[in-house]
Amino acid sequence: MALAAHRSDAGAAAARSGLIGRSRPELAAILLALGEPERSVAMRARQLWHWLYRRGATDLATMTTLPADLRERLAERHRIDRPLIVDGQVSIDGTRKWLLRFADRREVETVYIPEPDRGTVCISTQVGCSLTCSFCHTGTMPLVRNLRAGEIVSQVMVVRDALGEWPTPEGHRRLSHIVVMGMGEPLLNYDETVAALRIAMDRDGLAFPRRRITLSTSGVVPKIDACGRDLGVGLAVSLHAVRDDLRDRLVPINRKWNIARLLEACRDYAAQSDRKVTFEYVMLDGINDSDADARELVRLIRGIAAKVNLIPFNPWPDAPYRCSPPERIAAFAAIVARAGHPAPVRTPRGGDVFAACGQLKTASERRRRASLAA
Repeated sequence: MALAAHRSDAGAAAARSGLIGRSRPELAAILLALGEPERSVAMRARQLWHWLYRRGATDLATMTTLPADLRERLAERHRIDRPLIVDGQVSIDGTRKWLLRFADRREVETVYIPEPDRGTVCISTQVGCSLTCSFCHTGTMPLVRNLRAGEIVSQVMVVRDALGEWPTPEGHRRLSHIVVMGMGEPLLNYDETVAALRIAMDRDGLAFPRRRITLSTSGVVPKIDACGRDLGVGLAVSLHAVRDDLRDRLVPINRKWNIARLLEACRDYAAQSDRKVTFEYVMLDGINDSDADARELVRLIRGIAAKVNLIPFNPWPDAPYRCSPPERIAAFAAIVARAGHPAPVRTPRGGDVFAACGQLKTASERRRRASLAA
């Protein structure tokens, strides 16, 4: 049967399983199940992997190093998934945001942030979020489901598609860094996130060095140590408060794993990975931005190899907070920096298209909330 017939048959497509997100052993098992001789399975799996992740193929017919009959058999049972781009927006500062829809019609937002010396994709790991952080727009969404490994890594691939960066270029490329800071808590979708990032880091795959990948967590303490062992990527921790009573309100997961337990895990992570832990701290006017807060932050992280990212609060409709004034942010940063910890103030990017930190919320969820309020 012709490959075009497979692609045009929507019913058959729904029944076929995706190839993106599969590990090498899984690809080998698929080929073996299709009747590929055992002696050639490892070679064919390497070729298939190369086409998927080095060349970004979206059509099995283009994989010309695979025999035509094998491509036919693959097309009968499997497909190459890319999420559907429902909408794309470009900020006045060049930041790009995509609304992506998966096969079950669930949606997430993915952001690309260009800079002169790098380009960063911010990817999501869940549809919605269960953590209800009070300063975060995504936290006002319910958790719908976890993303699968293929749905996570395919967000990176969509950006590569948009930038025309296939096959994987050598040397400098516009998309150079990954931050797992989009919708959802990655450590509450641990196995799928690890599987996706292993594909991203694979030298024969998407080839992102681990030093160029950062995973952000709100503080799922039991998984932090495992993340260091399994991935060893940069760790960013959403701290945002220096007292448990305030952090309980801003980041409710603190009620389960408080500041003391979180910082102990961060101390261990920094020691075992020999990398600085980044503490993310959103600046909320009159809430967590005093000189006393800055001095207590310095005391709390003493002895941890760390830097502190100060994040001006990015407003969203009906948000209960205001951003700290620039002079207050500067005074806070100076106290932290004098203690020996880098304290850069993050430049807000993409705020005009709600692509900035803490602003992600899918258009479908905005429409649902608007209809309920009407």
